[in-house]
Amino acid sequence: MAETNLQSAPSPAAQAVSALVARARKAQASIAKYSQAQLDELVAAAGWAIMEPSRNRMLAEIAVRDTGLGTVDDKINKNHRKTLGLMRDLKGAISTGVLAELPELGLTEIARPVGVVAAVVPSTNPGATPANNIINALKCGNAVILSPSPKGYSTSAKLIEFIYAEFARIGAPTDLVLTLPHPVTKELSQELMKQCDLVVITGSQANVRAGYSSGTPALGVGAGNVAVIVDDSADLDDAAQKIMRSKIFDNATSCSSENSVIIHAAVYDQMIAALTKVGGALLTADEKATLQQTMFPGGKLSSVVTAQSVEKICGIAGLTRSELVKAKCLMVEETGTGKSAPFSGEKLSPVMTLYKARDFDHAFNTLRAIYDYQGDGHSCGIHTKNNQHIQRLGMEMTVCRVIVNQAHAIANGGNFDNGLPFSLTMGCGTWGGNSFSENLNYRHFMNTTRIVRTIPSREPSVDEIFGDYRKKYGA
Repeated sequence: MAETNLQSAPSPAAQAVSALVARARKAQASIAKYSQAQLDELVAAAGWAIMEPSRNRMLAEIAVRDTGLGTVDDKINKNHRKTLGLMRDLKGAISTGVLAELPELGLTEIARPVGVVAAVVPSTNPGATPANNIINALKCGNAVILSPSPKGYSTSAKLIEFIYAEFARIGAPTDLVLTLPHPVTKELSQELMKQCDLVVITGSQANVRAGYSSGTPALGVGAGNVAVIVDDSADLDDAAQKIMRSKIFDNATSCSSENSVIIHAAVYDQMIAALTKVGGALLTADEKATLQQTMFPGGKLSSVVTAQSVEKICGIAGLTRSELVKAKCLMVEETGTGKSAPFSGEKLSPVMTLYKARDFDHAFNTLRAIYDYQGDGHSCGIHTKNNQHIQRLGMEMTVCRVIVNQAHAIANGGNFDNGLPFSLTMGCGTWGGNSFSENLNYRHFMNTTRIVRTIPSREPSVDEIFGDYRKKYGA
């Protein structure tokens, strides 16, 4: 009697993804012996695909048209800066072959690819984020398959089209960069995460959790909800200008955009005046209540305001005061945090919450309370001349980045005037439920093999290690 096959056939989604992964693996194997120069040429091709000005503009226009999020000019700026900065970071970096010879340890470290990368990318940055992932993956000799958001699919598809045009110039295999077929379903995305060798997720926490539970090594980001402190030593005009520049960039699509500003009481009125001068408009208590009903129906952030202009948000909410409609950013005052105070959370829109703090201890505790609600692990900022305040945030606040006297959304993902790697994917450490606490960079896309040789023995005596302890405690 024939044995019954109890194993069900693979689903159509599993079969479709399997075929894509097989193509990617074949392409990745074909570049296994690429030199560093050849990998760097792949990187240059992918980078120029988004950097070339006419292509950059087309990608930005498609992104705004099809996602309805952000602004064309800011997306052009983001595509340019983020890619140029990444290319600067990668220039001269070793990502294949011998990384280091450490004869005193008997070690040789060798860079190796991770294989096929699954990159889950958001609608907020459908051009810059996949480009960043693709470039980092190629730098280390990997293939990459995108899982774009539905609204961002057209942008990602056009980006791949541009990459293929550049690959044709250099004779590179196009299957090094692939995308899931349209329409991208949850099942397709989950299958991709299961079948690839590394998952990189930028976007919703639901996608991040899916990545971490896929059974594949994953690099996912935490929730953003950036708060910054302005203390009584800050240059208020400079702080206001930087906060506003950051807050309104691309209609606040960035997870690094300031959501709350905690201001020392001694300079509170002056700081509000400085923010008003650069485009902020403070709502009355009644206007705040009206806006809250629109932004947080049922206590949850509504997508209708996500990355929209102030004018559109005012129109949706029924706010008609001319100072509000003409403003660059709406400002609301708050004292509470948590679900009962929804403005203490992430807003993904040009709306900013203001808190008054009696002193730095109060400001610190307010920041702690905000992150107990939302945003733990991500980053915080401070405008100050007081180094002790900076150090306390670094030593005690559960964040992976403390941005000092800078426009937070511009600086947090790397900038030309700070030392962070250029990235659109910020790890938030264990505080944010993540497996890494850095800005995602090319080193996360490589394995390291170590050749281990013998060296003279370095075994210590028991007394060398435990002598002081035993003497102190009589052990």
